[in-house]
Amino acid sequence: MTPEADILIVGGGLGGVAAALAACRAGCSVVMTEETDWIGGQLTSQAVPPDEHPWVEQFGVTATYRQLREGIRTYYRQWYPLRAEARAVPELNPGAGRVSKLCHEPRVALAVLEGMLAPHRAAGRLTVLTEHRPVAAESDNDAVRSVTVQDLRDGTRRTLTARYVLDATETGELLHLAGVEHATGAESRAEFDEPHAPETAQPLNQQGITVCFALSHHEGEDHTIDRPADHAFWRDYRPAFWPGPLLGFQAPDPRTLEPVGRTLRPNPDIDPLAVTADQSADAGDKELWGFRRILARGMHAPGAFESDVTLVNWPLNDYWLKPYIGEETEALKGARQLSLSLLYWLQTEAPRPDGGTGFPGLRLRPDVTGTADGLAKSAYVRESRRIKAVTTVTEHDVAIDLVGPYGGTRHGDSVGVGGYRIDLHPSTGGDSYIDIGSVPFEIPLGALLPRRVRNLLPAGKNIGTTHITNGCYRLHPVEWNVGEVAGALAGYCLAENVEPHQVQSEEKRFEDFGRLLDREGVQRHWPDIRGY
Repeated sequence: MTPEADILIVGGGLGGVAAALAACRAGCSVVMTEETDWIGGQLTSQAVPPDEHPWVEQFGVTATYRQLREGIRTYYRQWYPLRAEARAVPELNPGAGRVSKLCHEPRVALAVLEGMLAPHRAAGRLTVLTEHRPVAAESDNDAVRSVTVQDLRDGTRRTLTARYVLDATETGELLHLAGVEHATGAESRAEFDEPHAPETAQPLNQQGITVCFALSHHEGEDHTIDRPADHAFWRDYRPAFWPGPLLGFQAPDPRTLEPVGRTLRPNPDIDPLAVTADQSADAGDKELWGFRRILARGMHAPGAFESDVTLVNWPLNDYWLKPYIGEETEALKGARQLSLSLLYWLQTEAPRPDGGTGFPGLRLRPDVTGTADGLAKSAYVRESRRIKAVTTVTEHDVAIDLVGPYGGTRHGDSVGVGGYRIDLHPSTGGDSYIDIGSVPFEIPLGALLPRRVRNLLPAGKNIGTTHITNGCYRLHPVEWNVGEVAGALAGYCLAENVEPHQVQSEEKRFEDFGRLLDREGVQRHWPDIRGY
């Protein structure tokens, strides 16, 4: 069978897009599929502003990820009515959210990502098949021979072949379809001796998912939605590890698990240019409106926007009653009902700072999410299937309590860097937050290599981490870095007629590939900085 392309990338999230860019730069022909009609994954169809480390403006990301970030800022400067003071800020944070130094609307990221891919599509190197989902795969002799995808619009199926296949799906779907050895949920403590792992393996113990949505607020108006079907259940639901009802402003502090009150103050009069975002100093999640705000009206000319827009990805709408991997349909249904029930509670029952109840002026923004119902196109999936890898990253490699604030494993085959606390949200096994200090880390090439299969590479959250270390390797810039390296590695192997495992195991081969990454602007080691 003649290959459709040199490289097939299944999944068009951040890892998939980064992989496509790298593979196209290497001169390869590429087909990329995506389940929704938007590329960009976490940043677009899941509507999650980027979670990043505190040094992101100086170092610690790849050159192309920085290009994406600056492209988003340029888009706002070019097309939005920014105040002169805001336009002049080099490190513009359009939404002035506290979760990230670059909070912005999903559609802006989508426009920039499309622009980054546009030259390769125009040159005929890249074909993008949106609204296509993988449904089958064939493997033979430790290689993936084909992947069948289904067009979600008309149900037709198409079998795709390529010399290399990259799994950039949100759940590691190809690992399952192609029979690639993988893990789900929590490993046992005995497997890697991780202090925070359970005594026995719990494959269905997965981090909760979140169906995000965007809100603006219009005082004096009533935008109350119809009462959701499951609202009564969620209104009364009291998790065992929660200080009160889930739909309430009391929630655990993720780092201490102590009860902490949250507040909601729509459209505060604080100058957004005065807001700082530094996760190492303050998680920023106690005042919910400003936590993940993605458009700040005060950044713009007076009267340009009637309201801010905030993104609701809060402790109150994390869903963990069913595992997403294994029970996707039911979990997604439950998560959607939880988010709608949260909105209804906010509109009708939530305590107001003025002593009243309910914020009926909260309005869903389907124009922001690109959907009819106002919920994000896809659930925010924190945890994927993970390959059984040549190298598995464990808690012993990154946890401050184990390695010290300046420690961490230095990998001779490092192909990138990342930094974030080990941040596990409540899980389907009944665990509360596991939020552990960690150190800036390296990404070993061995974590991108399945132990057996030779031509499939992970290009997202499905690399060789554990349930625990996935908590710091799952964020936006790391997913991008992993995808970029996977695309570059596939291109390198095709050009040099070698296999990925040879590149990792043969010193001179790896040095040659490392120089390629260096030329492409992939930072592979950290300067001397402290973890948090």
